[in-house]
Formats: sequence, structure tokens, C-alpha cells
Amino acid sequence: MHNIHRKSILDMRAFHRIDINLYPLFIAVFEQQNISKAAQILCITQSAASHALQRLRQHLQDDLFVRAGSKMLPTPFAEQIYPAIQNALAAIQGISMQKQCFDPSMVQSLKIAVHDEIEPIIFPKLVAHFQQLDLAIQFFSIKLERKSIAADLAAQQIDFVIDLEQNFGEKIQFQKLLQDQFAACTQQNQMTEASYLSSPHIGVSSRRTGVLLEDVHLNRRQLSRQIFLRCQHYSTALQILEQQPQAILTIPKNILAHLQIPECLKIFEVPVELPEINMGMHWHKDLQENPRHQFLRSEIFKIFA
Repeated sequence: MHNIHRKSILDMRAFHRIDINLYPLFIAVFEQQNISKAAQILCITQSAASHALQRLRQHLQDDLFVRAGSKMLPTPFAEQIYPAIQNALAAIQGISMQKQCFDPSMVQSLKIAVHDEIEPIIFPKLVAHFQQLDLAIQFFSIKLERKSIAADLAAQQIDFVIDLEQNFGEKIQFQKLLQDQFAACTQQNQMTEASYLSSPHIGVSSRRTGVLLEDVHLNRRQLSRQIFLRCQHYSTALQILEQQPQAILTIPKNILAHLQIPECLKIFEVPVELPEINMGMHWHKDLQENPRHQFLRSEIFKIFA
């Protein structure tokens, strides 16, 4: 009953029974695993989405999704047909957009998820650049939630994520904007590898738990340091350094350049080899050929090229 037939000749008589508007809903529910979020993406009510899903279930003669707690999980048949439906809708969308002329003035908003430590590096340049293009864009800086990045990009709740280079899944693309290096801040008068590793350190992370980036690379070299304080913001760490003469803060140079540095602190190159930091923009693969998205990516890249 659930075989997918591929025919070289279309049966035109069958199309009067097919409501193509039901299939974007199928994709949205499949990817969000939530009918409320799917309805929000499609700008319809949850009731309308529920009724449409019921019609699609009857048409395809399968439950398609089963509730498991707060999630709507796909049936084996839904898993089977998802790639074919996604490819078909992408092809239709591509055809409909081929003859459309993109005008940058059509861009009304730009939503970027960014960590608040990175925001001062990105947004002043971003706003200035687009205002020079005389575009009436409303800008949104959105709190970065790494756990939901893939879902937020897929749902187009955000246009881009600007963050450190990392793997958010095969559907998420990355382009480098900035390359940065770590520096060491302290009241100490000199910095050696021995003093760096033996001194008390302040670590900065918005995550509750997990190894810091610097320590990942130190551990690979079988080195370690003592972190006596873990806080959320570099500005807080710099203030605490004023109270702790022996403490050290390891901080990206671009972030340090945007902070007020107490006069008592000195800045050193990190005496232990740490890799350069790649910061850039992440976006969803499905929007790679979207004209609006291509324009925005191109302009953002120009800012930091």
C-alpha cells in the first residue's frame, strides 16, 4: 500500500485529488516534530494545521506522525516519503523563482543569533554597512541558543548564526568571517609556560557545564590548568582580575579590543600553543540558492573581507 511509484509518464487525471498545499505542512511537522511550530512557520492556526494534517493522513492512508510526549514523530512511511516530497517542493520553488527579479529593497528584516560577547564586534559594522546601501532593514540581534540552532535556522526564525566554527549538523553551512587569537590578561609582570599552567585561571562560558575551548586544546597536549572561577562574561572576569594579582584570563583578542581594560592589567601572548579561532556565519543548506539569502550572505561577507 505504501510503495512509491516512479513513472516516466504522469497520470494527469490523478492531480485533481492532490492538494499540494498539504505537503509543506508535512515537511514542517517532520522537521519541527511539533504541529504548533509547523503552523507558526506556515502562518496558519494550529487548528487549521491539525485539520490539514488529518486530510493528508486520509489521502496517503497512513498516520504519518505519532505523538510521543511533546513531539510528533514520523512513521516509517513518513520517513520513506520525506526526501521525495522535500525534493519535489524544492524543484517547484526553484522553478517559480527563476523568473523573479530580486530587488535588495525587498529585504525588510535581518535576524542574527549571536552570543552577547560577540555582538559588539558584529552589529555596529553590520548596521553601518546596510545603512550605507540605503536599505530600510529592521535588525534583530537574538540570543544564541546552540541547542536549537539547526531547528531555528530550518524554521527561518533566524537568518544566520554568527558564532565560532563548529559542527551543527550536515544541514548547516559555514563561512568564515574573522580569524582571532587568544591573549592572556593578568597583573603578573611576566608570562611563561610554567607560570601560565600553574597560575589560577578564570574561565568564561555561557554554558553551565562542559570543557572550555582552551582546555580542549590543552588536554590534547596532555596539559592542564586550574580554573578557580567560571563566569559568563569577559567583562566580569576583567573586573575580578583587578582583585586577584596572580590570576590569568585567556580571551580572544577581538573581544578584548571592545572591552574596558583596567590599568593594572597586562596583556601577553599565550605562552602555550593554542589554535586560531574561526568566527563566521552559519545558515541552513536549503537556503543556499535563495536570492534574498545570497544577497545578505554576500553583503555580510564584504563587511569582514
